[in-house]
Amino acid sequence: MSLFGLGALAAGLAGGCLPWTVPTQRAAAFVDRSVARAYGVILTASGPAEVALLPLPRLSLGGVRLTATTGDDRPLAEGGTLKVQLNLFALLLGRTEVNTASFEGGTIHLPTRDGDDRWTEPMARAARLLVPGAAHPRRLALSRGTVTGLDPRDGRVQTARDVDLTVSWPGWSAAADIAGAFVWNAVPTRFTLSGVRIADLAGGGSSPFTATADWPAGSLSAEGEGSFGPSSDPLALTGSVDLRTRSLPETLAWMGSDVALSPMIESIAVAGRFEVRNRTVLLPSIRVHLGEDRLEGAGSISLSGKRPAIQATLAADSLNLAPLLAETLRRFDDDDTDAPHWSGRSLALRPLMGGDLDLRVSAGLGRMGPLVVEDLAASVLVHPGGVEAALSRATLRGGLVKGRLGLVPVAADPEKTEIRLQGAFDGLDLGSLLVDLGRDRWVFGAARGQFAFEGVGATADTLMRHLDGRATLAINGGALVGIDLSDVLHRNGAVAAGALARRNGRTAFEQAGLTLRLVDGIGEIVDATLRTPALTGALSGTLVLPERRIETWAHLMPRAAGDGSVRLGPSYAIAGPWSAITVRKVFLDAGDALGPASLRMPAAGKATLPAAVGAYAP
Repeated sequence: MSLFGLGALAAGLAGGCLPWTVPTQRAAAFVDRSVARAYGVILTASGPAEVALLPLPRLSLGGVRLTATTGDDRPLAEGGTLKVQLNLFALLLGRTEVNTASFEGGTIHLPTRDGDDRWTEPMARAARLLVPGAAHPRRLALSRGTVTGLDPRDGRVQTARDVDLTVSWPGWSAAADIAGAFVWNAVPTRFTLSGVRIADLAGGGSSPFTATADWPAGSLSAEGEGSFGPSSDPLALTGSVDLRTRSLPETLAWMGSDVALSPMIESIAVAGRFEVRNRTVLLPSIRVHLGEDRLEGAGSISLSGKRPAIQATLAADSLNLAPLLAETLRRFDDDDTDAPHWSGRSLALRPLMGGDLDLRVSAGLGRMGPLVVEDLAASVLVHPGGVEAALSRATLRGGLVKGRLGLVPVAADPEKTEIRLQGAFDGLDLGSLLVDLGRDRWVFGAARGQFAFEGVGATADTLMRHLDGRATLAINGGALVGIDLSDVLHRNGAVAAGALARRNGRTAFEQAGLTLRLVDGIGEIVDATLRTPALTGALSGTLVLPERRIETWAHLMPRAAGDGSVRLGPSYAIAGPWSAITVRKVFLDAGDALGPASLRMPAAGKATLPAAVGAYAP
């Protein structure tokens, strides 16, 4: 071949590889005949058109608009550039067959309301290409696209932006791989789906799959087998899943969903077997990691109603309840150090009631800061009517503890919450409990008691000002450590000086009890007594919960002599904020009843008892 011939051949090959502009309408009509017959789609274009013949025939169309052949003028896709690569052998035989197709920068319109059937015919035509032996595109791609569609959960139209999607289905393989990325609710997300046997699914069979997803707050991986069913049960899946998130509220905000108590949970991981049937996810065997806690059990998630419903029964060897308690207390605290302790934060239940929850938890050991409980069994129930939490049983320092908390939104004002709290304990070692709390062990004895409180408020402060209830405490056969009250009587109310006297001081008592009645946040001590073989003690006064202040009076009196005579003993005023209680001796005139009107403060104003009254007040 001459040099001229080689040059001409090279020029021809180069010209075949370079795109060249063609009339748009003629190029669109050329492709439209194929896609209308194969996919039930009408293609029009308003932008430039380019054609290249080598290495494989390819065509590019700008300003594309796709509609269904049914005559529905609503677009399936519009506004982007469509690039198709044609099958060379089919083209030589006079057929137009698409090998690969990509859509760049356009918008895909999925159904946006019930009854929107614009995709019905194209999907039915495309399904015919999935039967074994039928020709189908080897690769489909969407880049820099926007997808709008109806959210089946709430019927709202949602939009995903910056969508990149690639479907790869080689002719020599029965399995397809899907990979993509998108931005939804301002959160970027990447996902993959591999090993899917599309033809088997289209034929009513099942297919294995492996799926992954990653977003800034977490990740998901799953593998198993799935199939499509009738419209009443469109999707069936079985397999294993591993879901991890460092922030559950952040993940739920990205999903545009919510679950019960989500604001109180941060890091969580769920792994185990799953099964999806009739819009219900069954979890027959799961492992849940909450912070450092690991729980195992079973559960289910139902998506068939208006609210997601979660049911789970979980057990743990050890459970750290401190993070949950800290989050609960945070709702009562205030970030402003100059503000009162009881904050103005809302107590509305709406943020906690994003769905239904029936959770039952048991643990051999439970920790709540310095407190350790054993044989713990508890439950939490969230429903449209409110939140209920129950401590069915727990052993705390040798004592049995039970309790129940009910939270109900006020029907007339959902911003307000009605709270009911009740509980009981028996055999509780108070001395050991004080040590656990970092306090001096100033009392010994097994205590029993019960309490019941109820109130309503929109904030923690208003709740404390509308809290009513009653509490009782009783100890039989205990002792006070650090003071000898009989010696105090002999000294006319004075305490023996010196650390040795305090270290060796001890008051054994037969019985001690207290009854507190609470009305509008003001607690009245209606009955508080201490009985020893040598004396009796009485305490009266009030506790002001909203102001965290105490105003009480204590009185010591010797037991009656053999002739029935009674001698007056010393009295004390115990008052001040909880963080700075002061104790002062007062004088009670003969024949006066114990009470604030009969107590006179000494002129000197010097406390007779140490300020740490906890070890001395009866």
